[in-house]
Amino acid sequence: MSKNIHTEAVDQFFEAVLCLKNKEDCYRFFEDVCTVNELLSISQRFEVACMLKDSQTYLEIAEKTGASTATISRVNRSLNYGSDGYELVFSRMKEEKQSAEKAQTAEPE
Repeated sequence: MSKNIHTEAVDQFFEAVLCLKNKEDCYRFFEDVCTVNELLSISQRFEVACMLKDSQTYLEIAEKTGASTATISRVNRSLNYGSDGYELVFSRMKEEKQSAEKAQTAEPE
């Protein structure tokens, strides 16, 4: 990355994000911090990443999400050559899902 994003302001913002406890907290905070279009763009990129991870084609992704091929390509580049942030999140989401499923199927004592 050409610009150094490791600044005090970014650190402070990330600390704020880490304080959020649930989806409702996220909605409240991000609705204040982002414009609707910014939030929709960020969520679209995440949806594109999920679909790329599931080996869907650019055409399928563009049709379902409305993302441009440039956006899809940019997300794909991040998946392949980025900082592994998407993979980190995908892995943790999978772990949480498995943990929740395990808790649901556990027999009560």
